[in-house]
Amino acid sequence: MKTQTKISLPEKIGKYEILRIIGRGTTSTVYLARDPVSDLEVAIKVAMPETLKDPERGKLYTHLFLTEASLVGKLSHPYIAQIYNSVVSGPTYYIVMEYIPGGTLEEYCVPWKLLAVEDVVEIIFKCARALDFAFRIGIIHRDIKPANILVSSITLESVNIKISDFGAALVDTPDRTQVSGIGSPAYMSPQQVMELPLNHQTDIYSLGIVMYQLLTGQLPFQGSTNYNIIYQIINTEPPPPSTIREGLPEMLDKIVMKAICKETSGRYATWTEFTHDLAQCSRQKLLRTISGDFSDIPEEFSDTEKIDILCRLSFFSGFSNTEIFEILAFAQWGNVVDGQVIIHNDEANDSFCILIEGEANICKNGKILGLLKAGESFGEMPAVSRTQPVCGVDIVACSAAKIVTIRNEVLHQVSETCRLHFHEAFMETLAGRLSRVYNRLALL
Repeated sequence: MKTQTKISLPEKIGKYEILRIIGRGTTSTVYLARDPVSDLEVAIKVAMPETLKDPERGKLYTHLFLTEASLVGKLSHPYIAQIYNSVVSGPTYYIVMEYIPGGTLEEYCVPWKLLAVEDVVEIIFKCARALDFAFRIGIIHRDIKPANILVSSITLESVNIKISDFGAALVDTPDRTQVSGIGSPAYMSPQQVMELPLNHQTDIYSLGIVMYQLLTGQLPFQGSTNYNIIYQIINTEPPPPSTIREGLPEMLDKIVMKAICKETSGRYATWTEFTHDLAQCSRQKLLRTISGDFSDIPEEFSDTEKIDILCRLSFFSGFSNTEIFEILAFAQWGNVVDGQVIIHNDEANDSFCILIEGEANICKNGKILGLLKAGESFGEMPAVSRTQPVCGVDIVACSAAKIVTIRNEVLHQVSETCRLHFHEAFMETLAGRLSRVYNRLALL
């Protein structure tokens, strides 16, 4: 009887206490470990020494490992798995990363386990926001595929993901080199398989392929060999997703096919364009029904809509991506009807609001003093003044409107830079309001 060789588990790697193996590939082993200082669980990727010394591919594997190790502390984004630490000297090369207990998107790329369409749009939107962040700091992932997108949680309200494995990344540095022969052919753009110079549009293409697979349960290009797949990527057009999964909205077909357009001139030129179309699709409620009858659908906001709305409001123009996601965690979203009094002038106000859609009047003693439009805040006076516990005016909706409400006490819980940006936005709003009052007085 043949016995299996038991893999010995190291007690420690560096200061980290090893708990168990959670993954093994051709070039590395990933361990679950505990950081004794923070008492947090982390994932440690350890390079296999024999792989790094391989006479044929050793230099390439070393390059990939060092690339990922160089990104320690640079990828601080809610939808990117954090890289905490790395050691690339001595007998053991390893990278310490955020541990995500869920699986990967591979689980949901088969016909019998497809996610709801709105969940797919939310996942792709969040991935796009994360990759846009990476691109803005000079990083192109180059190996986007379901196996490199971790699922941290799936609930009725939202799906949370983390992009991982930046080993193949193209990093904008003075000694930048584009290493060829890496990545997964099925997800590579035509430019990547032809070894042409790459930009962020190669990641847009790869994410489009992931979206196609999540929607349909199959890849757009399939073949028995990598050569056959590469030929199709360069020369053939795939069928639209709706021809495989009935009932998909036409707008989704257009988004996917534009993302995976062979020519970069026909592909999304920017991540902003891509995320805008995804948000529009979500906002129009095209994803929650096939029949087109929306009468029984509650007025709610998906994470996709919320992020897109906050990023587009003038009030939040000075906030970073990370701060936007911080706000997402505590902001309350709601609808008001025409004529509804949102804030009463003589009532203590423990929160402030930002108008995201519609209009509202500023009133005092029955007289209209001004008009609020989308992107403007109101009720912020108690948040910026210790001696002014009330707003001092009535805020009355003069159309159906949508608002974001944030409790004043939350401002003491957010990061210092986020709190600073709130106060800067308040000052900008109040200065604009004061300027309009001066202009009206000048006409009297």
